[in-house]
Amino acid sequence: MSLTDLTIHELHERLVRREVSSVEATRAYLERIAAVDERINAFITVDAEGALRQAEAADRRLAAGKGGALTGIPLALKDIFVTEGVRTTCASKILQNFIPPYDGAAAARLKEAGAVLLGKLNMDEFAMGSSNENSAFGAVKNPWNLQCVPGGSSGGSAAAVAARQAAATLGTDTGGSIRQPAAHCGVVGLKPTYGRVSRYGVIAYASSLDQVGPMTRDVEDCALLLQAVAGHDPADSTSVDTPVPDYRAALGGDLKGVRVGLPREYFIEGLDSDVKEAVMGAITVCRELGAEIVEVSLPHTEYAVACYYLVATAEASSNLARYDGVRYGLRVDEGKGLLDMYMKSRAAGFGAEVKRRIMLGTYALSSGYYDAYYLKAQKVRTLIRRDFLEAFEKADVLLTPVAPTTAFGLGEKTADPLQMYLSDIFTIPVNLAGSCALSLPCGFTPSGLPVGLQLVGRPFGEETILRTAHAYEQATDWHRRVAPI
Repeated sequence: MSLTDLTIHELHERLVRREVSSVEATRAYLERIAAVDERINAFITVDAEGALRQAEAADRRLAAGKGGALTGIPLALKDIFVTEGVRTTCASKILQNFIPPYDGAAAARLKEAGAVLLGKLNMDEFAMGSSNENSAFGAVKNPWNLQCVPGGSSGGSAAAVAARQAAATLGTDTGGSIRQPAAHCGVVGLKPTYGRVSRYGVIAYASSLDQVGPMTRDVEDCALLLQAVAGHDPADSTSVDTPVPDYRAALGGDLKGVRVGLPREYFIEGLDSDVKEAVMGAITVCRELGAEIVEVSLPHTEYAVACYYLVATAEASSNLARYDGVRYGLRVDEGKGLLDMYMKSRAAGFGAEVKRRIMLGTYALSSGYYDAYYLKAQKVRTLIRRDFLEAFEKADVLLTPVAPTTAFGLGEKTADPLQMYLSDIFTIPVNLAGSCALSLPCGFTPSGLPVGLQLVGRPFGEETILRTAHAYEQATDWHRRVAPI
């Protein structure tokens, strides 16, 4: 077995026993990236020199008996995380040469844990997209089928895990951007509760929705990576000061006594037959493991996509106003005045999807339309959150598909933004509610594309969804399949 086939916990055991060094593991991953990334395009920046330096430091730490669960483990970050001295682009021309002077919270915590950071991963520009085709650095390809998208916006993060280019990665999830690509690439992805993980040093898209989360080979790795990045951060005013449980200790056992809720609004006409068959099979497995299956209702689900694309774009309009060519980023200045410089810098720096969302958000916030659009969307958001809280009175965890279909073809939906937006119909409501959710593999189509299962937990219920996911995973073999790249 290659070193790149090992999970975090498997590689950790070998590192601790000194059967392999972090330098060896890091070199194996760098060689793997060199061998396959030309076909996948998962990486924007590979920091080989920095990674090997970190690996050498990790080996010294391990030799002294001071290593933790992530010490010496080669990881990679979505290119939305600020990293000291390493280019951070957000997959946009407007930041294509930006090198931050500091580490954000997630990068800093991983470094403190002794992890090795291989580089920065491709994504939809400013995390705006569901297919990873909206990148200034080119589309990412799905390792299971190079003619298909990997999902987005954390497409590079999912593809890198599936293609064995990193032991695990971090992504961000604003409306499904961890869970949907995890489903399309056959890996595990978790969106924590809003406020559980610091957003300090994450380039903002929609500040009330963005959340950092792990993308891994299996559920145990997911628990380990979440453990490393979760917790209160005074630098993030939305970070919640509540104790972080031992997520790995929550794993194990069957599902006796666990009430699994099936939202009737998520099992609808239009759901792909292969997806439905795989999810129904997962429900059967959960029942066999002792779970009690109950039906619940999330009645305002039909308004979620419209609500999201008002709230998120309004916040994006505000957040992206800072990119004006003045302090940092791309500047197009022909000496014709300040306004001309603003307009030309932003026109040249932003891609079509980012411009579309900025315009939509600016319109929703404009005088005369604020009450009709943005304010009304916030009221609907409250109703959606209430739906989830009421559902959790009947169930401990909700079980749904992650997406209506499996990975679709490259270019298939780029001409119709609305169809692209509907790809996230089952993930968006969780972000609006601020709750936690996890995607894990639950089957494959006859053509070999992965199908994802979504488990949704109550706020700060990560232990419950991890336990449920782990029990299901141990009873199946879907997560053991390897992409044929």
